Amino acid sequence: MIETLVVTEPPPFYCPLESRPHPRALLVEQRAVEWLRTCGMCATDAEYQRAVGSRSVDFYGRFVPSAEDDRLLATALWVYWGFAFDDARCDEGALSTRPAEFNALAGRVQRALEAPSVRDTTERYVPPLQDIADRFRSLGTATQFSRFAAAQRAWLSGVSWQIGSRALGRMPSLDEYLAMRLLSSGGEPTFAMVELALGVEVPAAEMHRPAVRALTEMAIMVAALDNDRHSLLREIGEGQDINVYNVLAHDSDLSAQEAVTAATGLRDRVLTRFLVLHEQVSARASLELRTYLLGLCDGIRGNVEWALRVPRYRAPDAGPTGAERALPVCVDAPSDSTRGPVPAPSVAWWWDDLV
Repeated sequence: MIETLVVTEPPPFYCPLESRPHPRALLVEQRAVEWLRTCGMCATDAEYQRAVGSRSVDFYGRFVPSAEDDRLLATALWVYWGFAFDDARCDEGALSTRPAEFNALAGRVQRALEAPSVRDTTERYVPPLQDIADRFRSLGTATQFSRFAAAQRAWLSGVSWQIGSRALGRMPSLDEYLAMRLLSSGGEPTFAMVELALGVEVPAAEMHRPAVRALTEMAIMVAALDNDRHSLLREIGEGQDINVYNVLAHDSDLSAQEAVTAATGLRDRVLTRFLVLHEQVSARASLELRTYLLGLCDGIRGNVEWALRVPRYRAPDAGPTGAERALPVCVDAPSDSTRGPVPAPSVAWWWDDLV
């Protein structure tokens, strides 16, 4: 039986990275909003308003602040699509506790992305995804598209894992949760689009280096744990269950405040390791790899700032959103400076000698 944990307001963010919003995000957003109105993805006005309220152009523009407008538009459209699909088919709705049925849908959706000849009129999320895929093929290289397709497949597999745990009413261990969250958070496809958005293709010999893979996974993990923090108050109000706080409380028998402290420390240790390894890898990287690695940094900081401006991560009574809210409170020192890997074998290899 999964129980919901009531926690207090978490501490400030450790994030010594530069804030870099896209200078033309508002102009690109106007084009995206029109696409949302006509793409057929939103079945009701409430769904349309929720999609618009995700401010996905602002979100992804912070990952790729130098992207050309058409490239930012195409990649941000996938973010709008991903949030809407996640809300309707993954976190909420009939399939959120039915892994077999979700798996069948996930297979159809993934094939529709990969094969432009697929025609699936029974699932309203398929045609908009295929429109986005056509844009990616037009703007990007075959390698960029292939990397993105693999990343979306990884995301759907992680969502399936999470839905399976939810259906069993089983709280995963910390190690299993971190491995699952790497996939289910959607970070794989989100960061895979950096190459498409910026028009760069990292050579395979660099992209597949263990150090670069570790940096990608750490950026995903930091953003995923930050999203757990952002959405905590809303999820408590909605009775949602599996997040890092509940996992730590259950796995280590912690109180609410102890779970908050432990989760913040774990996240800060991952970011500390990311910053050290990022500096080491960047020193010997090609221009293409340095561009991609900067996208990882921009994504970590951008995710923090964007999430504090959207209704998606706000409790109903949490006060103002948008421009009324202040910038996030960030500090320059981690809450936990312990050296060495976090206590999770599935991610401990990030602290190996990778350079």
